[in-house]
Amino acid sequence: MTLLLDTTLPRSLDALLARPWPAGATVEAWLFEDAESRRAAERALAARGVAARLRSAYKPLLHAFLEEIDLSGVAAIAVAYPVHPAAAPQRFLTEAYPLAALVGAVPLRFTAQEPRETDLPAYEVRLTLAKGGTREFGVPAPNRRHADAFGRALLSPTGWLGDGGTGGRLETDYEAAFAQAMAAVTAHPWGEAEPFFEELSVRIGIPARDRALACGEEAVSLAEALHEDLYFSLLEHFQARTGRPPGDRHLRPGQIVPEITIRDGAVTVTVETRPLCGPADPLPAAGAGILAAEDLPALLAALGGTALTATARSGRPVLGRYVGGDAPRERAVTIGSGQHPNEVTGPAGALAAARVLAARDGAHFTVSPLENPDGAALQRRLAAGNPRHMHHAARYTALGDDLEYRITPPFHETAIRHEAERCSGALLHVNLHGYPAHEWTRPLSGYLPSGFETWSLPRGFFLILRHWRGWAPSAEALALAVTARLAEDAGLMALTRAQLALSARHAPLPELRTINGIPCLIAEDARHRVPLTLITEYPDETIAGEALAAGIRVQARTVLAAYDAFQALALPEA
Repeated sequence: MTLLLDTTLPRSLDALLARPWPAGATVEAWLFEDAESRRAAERALAARGVAARLRSAYKPLLHAFLEEIDLSGVAAIAVAYPVHPAAAPQRFLTEAYPLAALVGAVPLRFTAQEPRETDLPAYEVRLTLAKGGTREFGVPAPNRRHADAFGRALLSPTGWLGDGGTGGRLETDYEAAFAQAMAAVTAHPWGEAEPFFEELSVRIGIPARDRALACGEEAVSLAEALHEDLYFSLLEHFQARTGRPPGDRHLRPGQIVPEITIRDGAVTVTVETRPLCGPADPLPAAGAGILAAEDLPALLAALGGTALTATARSGRPVLGRYVGGDAPRERAVTIGSGQHPNEVTGPAGALAAARVLAARDGAHFTVSPLENPDGAALQRRLAAGNPRHMHHAARYTALGDDLEYRITPPFHETAIRHEAERCSGALLHVNLHGYPAHEWTRPLSGYLPSGFETWSLPRGFFLILRHWRGWAPSAEALALAVTARLAEDAGLMALTRAQLALSARHAPLPELRTINGIPCLIAEDARHRVPLTLITEYPDETIAGEALAAGIRVQARTVLAAYDAFQALALPEA
């Protein structure tokens, strides 16, 4: 173990309270704090004769409507959102999400302002009153200009302190914790050989509690946002350090683990390298409905067929099954899931579909339900403390790469796919995936998640179908048949319509075709080793209970629909 940083930062809210404000003073500030803490500080200052308004630096327009703006008697809302040359044109519109779902029946209209370069952008709000007349006011959104690891310009939310008409940026404890953790990593001499570490642990304690919103799975979570920003910012640092382009998934830095906890008082930051968590290390119990790795051997054996195995970096086994190889009468299909284990519906959905297929006479398939067991173990660790967070640190392997992009040895987890393709000869791979069920942000690095901007808001269930050259007709026919089966699920269709409609109010939707009501992306792509790859995308990161069960059912239904359609599909001649 190597300790890179262990420090305690004074809480910005405490520092404000400690200032010798004179009686009669007016204080206005924007901080990364929860509403309860800010209100308590306002009351403490009021007791000293100081009029304070402490606002949220994170999603300021949303918090203005949650905390300050009274909509009783309001007939219509018009919001002109800022446009800044250093940010995506609709960034401040997205930052207002999910306001369109929280104003009830009051009509809400968004328009864009003229582009303006300023550190204090402001939303312009006009409320039309039912009794006549209007109220107009601005909602400031403090930001700062800076650059990322690649030198790209960013515009990010920041703390701000205004007093008596003057004001300027206030680096908050939240921002300082992020900056010092990043600085500790970037200053360390990591050497040249990848992986650079087994586990890079970044533990930060902040006094900001999550706030659930009355909109699906949405919540305001500064803790989750900090996890996301740290994880992807550290990936970007190592990408830049090794000369790779932004978003490169071949990088193998090791396992990056930000762990954000809620604690009262000052902010704590600890950065250190640790030994990799291995198969002998105890783990918290898997969440209800989540497929647990320790249950897999018996569950897979019950399918019959032949065992498939590989080994992850930690030594954990990667398990699969080949069924129907003794006397196949049907075309083989490979079924995979758990590539990104924080996408929680795929593993259980793959296994449920495999059970149905195994009970059929003549079925021919492989299944590997949990392809990334090291990521799954990390997901369990992180979910024990924050079960409703996205935990993208569990997305990649313990090497820190995406197993699908592993093109050079050691292959570790990817070997399970090689073996499945070799023994079955399958021409279709059904790969079950998911994505965040609520908004995904990086507030200290430009707000929108770089490289994943179109994934920042949930937009229902959709399919990605990649095919080799010459296989387009087969891909089209497969998409038509699968979506027809999925369209029979009324709950799935309602979820997709609702999420698409809300997302469209706050961000441009990606260009997807709608087939039988299901958004689809069908494209020629030679990256895969089989000619047809069907990828599901269910909004499942953070869901639990019946929402999780519904997602698992959709994943299983998709596998079965694809398997059945593939049997009758017209394929190109060899």
